[in-house]
Amino acid sequence: MENKAHALIAGLFTIVLLAAAVFIGIWLNRDRVEYVPYQIATKLSVPGLNAQAAVRYRGLDVGKVDDITFDPQVVGQILVHISVKPDTPITQSTFATLGYQGVTGIAYVQLDDDGSKPVKLHSTPQQVARIEMRPSLFDQLQTRGLAILQQTEEVAKRINNMLEPANQKAILDAFDNVSKAATEIESIPRQLQPTLARLPAVTTQAQKSLASLDALSRDASALASSLNSIAAKMNEPGGTISTITDTAARLGSVAERIEHDTLPLAGDARSSIRALNRALDNFSERPQSVLFGSPDITPGPGEPGFAVPSK
Repeated sequence: MENKAHALIAGLFTIVLLAAAVFIGIWLNRDRVEYVPYQIATKLSVPGLNAQAAVRYRGLDVGKVDDITFDPQVVGQILVHISVKPDTPITQSTFATLGYQGVTGIAYVQLDDDGSKPVKLHSTPQQVARIEMRPSLFDQLQTRGLAILQQTEEVAKRINNMLEPANQKAILDAFDNVSKAATEIESIPRQLQPTLARLPAVTTQAQKSLASLDALSRDASALASSLNSIAAKMNEPGGTISTITDTAARLGSVAERIEHDTLPLAGDARSSIRALNRALDNFSERPQSVLFGSPDITPGPGEPGFAVPSK
């Protein structure tokens, strides 16, 4: 009986000792960090995300998921309750996405910041702040995959329409036309061969023409230089232009002198010519005046010898 009592006491002591060791281990390993609560509000699907899932900020473990619930105020919205370390730089521009670990499908919360509002986002257990959740890479691939499938379906429909009998005939005719065009294109080099054979001679002639033009350009330059020098000499004092100007001035003075000297003579010559004309007129009218002289002029009224003719 006494042996059984000792065995019972030893067993109880062992159990108490094991419970104390477990309690001490738990107490020593407990996390003394005071986490800051946040909420992630989203209407996106959160497949693979469970409570106790990791929360990472740009790849670093900063907390865990506490709970996942529906938002009682917004229909269809999911609230992901997380706790993060107080030194995590959560700002007003911080956003969350879902990340996946390898091929296991286990999801975690990935926090990131675009830097648009670098103001710290304060949160307390009484007033929990919310963080926006954006579509993850998987969500974007899913959305774009649906769009790609729709476009692929549309392309398949167009291909089916293209393969209708009427379109097939048009395509075959087009290929036939292309074949004929290719055949005609093959004949072009043969037609161009004579022209290509004459190209060296044309090139040589062009080079000669360029050489002639170059020589002509040099001659024109020399001629222009000569003309410039001649013009410069003509414009010099005592040059051709100056001599011509002086000669013109002298001719002008001579002309003025001739005009001054010959004008009186011209006037006398005109008077003599008029007198001669009158004498010729008188001779033609009265040739006898040469023998008998000019007849007496009948006196006019008021002159001596004037008499009024009788009626």
